[in-house]
Amino acid sequence: MTEALRLMAVHAHPDDESSKGSATMARYVDEGHPVMVVTCTGGERGDILNPRLVGDAEIARDLPEVRRAEMAKAREILGVEQTWLGFVDSGLPEGDPLPALPEGCFALEPLEITTEALVRAIREFRPHVITTYDENGGYPHPDHIMTHDVTLAAFEAAADPTAFRHAGAPWQPLKLYYDRGFSKAKMVAFHEALLDEGRESPYAEWLAHRQDRPEGRVTTRVECSKYFPVREQALLAHATQIDPDGTFFALSPADQARIWPTEEFDLARSYVPLAEGEDDLFAGLPTDVAAADAMATATDLGAPVVDDVKQRVTQEATHG
Repeated sequence: MTEALRLMAVHAHPDDESSKGSATMARYVDEGHPVMVVTCTGGERGDILNPRLVGDAEIARDLPEVRRAEMAKAREILGVEQTWLGFVDSGLPEGDPLPALPEGCFALEPLEITTEALVRAIREFRPHVITTYDENGGYPHPDHIMTHDVTLAAFEAAADPTAFRHAGAPWQPLKLYYDRGFSKAKMVAFHEALLDEGRESPYAEWLAHRQDRPEGRVTTRVECSKYFPVREQALLAHATQIDPDGTFFALSPADQARIWPTEEFDLARSYVPLAEGEDDLFAGLPTDVAAADAMATATDLGAPVVDDVKQRVTQEATHG
């Protein structure tokens, strides 16, 4: 393994890794850091969101394999490693009242089962930093919420020598971040930039739709505008899930770099202090990998010095 600090991003479905924090991952890959994407489900129940592919019989016949092929292409574009946890997409329940989730889906799996799978991936890759979603899933999709729950449980269990003994040697990730890539401030900036240019903005509807959602804090801004074109290409690789004429592409990568050149994160739990104005997910960690590894395997590491994990605010599941 390359001698550089390691980053793991835990996501619910194929395409989430490209829409959330992907320019940051591409930057770290370019700088020599091993980056692992963990994809919890196969995205089997995802809708076809690209109007050009709706009704395509081949895609409809074998959507799971299509989504795996899309993920392989996105993985190559980003330069990351990637592993599947192998759970089944829960789908996004719609209706009033909401229907029951399908039997055997990820969101209904016992937390011990899902945690073991992620602990195994953590102990094998040995990340110093993990990113995932907040307690509300970023948006209230049951798989995103489950992804948060399992990531938090695995972050806590991975270093416990009595937990999942057969899943590898204990390893304590040192920092846990929540992705904050869709902040209201960012969307307002994009919206106003389009209006200033006399162009129609798709963000007005986006902002109205999310007006009542809790706005998570931001502790960390990673400058990664150089990699916005990589992010765009990774998104387009998920052709069934991404409309090439949709909101993601209302502004060019160059325009986005001018308006908002960073990706944002929230440090939820950490064994090193949070630095004011933090601009690096590895901030505060030893730059020497051996020293960071020693921290992650220490039996006397103590309690986290940053612990901002909050209880979930229950919301009705909606598209996001």
